[in-house]
Amino acid sequence: MHIHFKSLLSQLTKPNHTLSATRILHALLIKQRLSSDPFYATKIVRFYAINNDLISAHIVFDTTPQRSIFLWNSIIRAYAQVHKFCDAFLLFKGLLTSGTQPDNYTFACVARACAERSDVEALKVVHGQVVAFGFGLDFICNSALISCYSKLGLVDVASCVFCGIEEPDLVLWNAMISGYGTFGDSAKGVELFNAMQNMGIRPDGYTMVGLIMGLSDHSVLRVGKTVHGFCVKCGLILNDHACSALVSMYSRCKSMELACKVFDSLVQPDLVSWSALIAGFSLSGDHVRALEFFRELLMDGGKADPVLLASVLAASAQLAIVGPGCEIHGYAIRHDCSMEVAVSSALIDMYAKCGFLEMGIKVFKNMPKRNIISYNTVISSLGLYGCAREAFQMFEEVLGEGLKPDGTTFIGLLCACCHSGLVNEGWKYFRLMNEFGIQAKTEHHVHMVKLLGMNGKVEEAFDLIKSLPEPVNSSIWGALLSCCDSHKNYDLLVVIAKHLSETKPKDFGYSVLLSNLFAGDGRWDEVKRLRVDSGRVKGKTPGISWINDINH
Repeated sequence: MHIHFKSLLSQLTKPNHTLSATRILHALLIKQRLSSDPFYATKIVRFYAINNDLISAHIVFDTTPQRSIFLWNSIIRAYAQVHKFCDAFLLFKGLLTSGTQPDNYTFACVARACAERSDVEALKVVHGQVVAFGFGLDFICNSALISCYSKLGLVDVASCVFCGIEEPDLVLWNAMISGYGTFGDSAKGVELFNAMQNMGIRPDGYTMVGLIMGLSDHSVLRVGKTVHGFCVKCGLILNDHACSALVSMYSRCKSMELACKVFDSLVQPDLVSWSALIAGFSLSGDHVRALEFFRELLMDGGKADPVLLASVLAASAQLAIVGPGCEIHGYAIRHDCSMEVAVSSALIDMYAKCGFLEMGIKVFKNMPKRNIISYNTVISSLGLYGCAREAFQMFEEVLGEGLKPDGTTFIGLLCACCHSGLVNEGWKYFRLMNEFGIQAKTEHHVHMVKLLGMNGKVEEAFDLIKSLPEPVNSSIWGALLSCCDSHKNYDLLVVIAKHLSETKPKDFGYSVLLSNLFAGDGRWDEVKRLRVDSGRVKGKTPGISWINDINH
């Protein structure tokens, strides 16, 4: 079959080809004796990489005697994109000793690979080589370095890179603002945004997305509204990315009315916007609305990803209604994502909280791949059901798999000890945290205080609290108060009352319990002090009960 040279060139300029088409093109290049030319080899390597055929891509690379930097970049990028970082780094080392000079795109690609691998030390080495090869002021390299350092939490280092550039362009400003946004430093993000405008650089949609990312709670809602107003004023409200970010921001701030208003303005909301809105309702405690919007998404022909499925499964778990959770499980199976770690972990949690622990364990056992999050979920679930021995066995399995336990792992273990009354085992795991470099937090102390106090060791629980740095969280004092209530121990009530009034005076639930305990001990003066407003505890919220059928 005769192929014109112009036709062959036309095929090679296309952005992608199927694997079979790539093999035909490769064969034609071999026939035309062009396969050893680095220009054509680069094209074929890219096509093979797009089709995840790295073996063929590497064969083309190996059989090309004169390798251009474009060919080197293509093969390095091919391995980095499929997270075969060791191969990518080996190729990069080979490039450095090959006599071919790396360019700015080489370093940008390798830097991103370091960030994806969470390898800070390797990133610093690459940074040093960027400077050594004369790319210290290159925009592409610096943009990649800023993004990578920010992604790894080294925002201060990213800021140093940024400050070393005399006239940063919009891409660099966006990278730095996004870096602050990723780690929730809204003040620095706003400061940088103002400096950017003072230099006469006009922000775009990516700037606003990076800025909005840093606005993560209700305390910065006013700033969020100001940013929203700026988007409207500058016409950036028409940018879908900016609108999606605003939906996410209002949802994180639990301002769901405004989130819905921005969401309704979107002509065609993407999955990110749907997910943000649904997660926002769940975060705000309106789990029914979260499930209703999820159903609306599916009715509109949308397709949920594993992150969204995990979010709606969490909503179902909070409602303790297994019906919607089972439906979501079925959806995940039909769309071949039930084995995703995030989805499986959420399923375990949902089934356990809905009273079906055995189903949760079955999901866990069927998981082809498990991480510390999935183990934490099943350990916590076993703990809630008082299955302490099984929870301990799971912990041993975690260590056997070479996984590193975290703070949540030990919360689950201490919860198991607490529900089973295993004081010695509780102390064992509490002390074991130090060996893994985990510092005990409020949840760990709450479980330890309950474990000791509920087993008659109220004084020992009090001694543990006294050993903690001030101020001690009210939840820990509340745990001790519950133990005093359980054992009718009235000796510590005045001390607990004093600390609770100092740490969290607005938590009136503790005032109710304190009042009842003082009354039980006949201390009516204390009861009178706590009880006001026509015999009700100050500020007490009336209780309600409700049933909601969401299976209609």
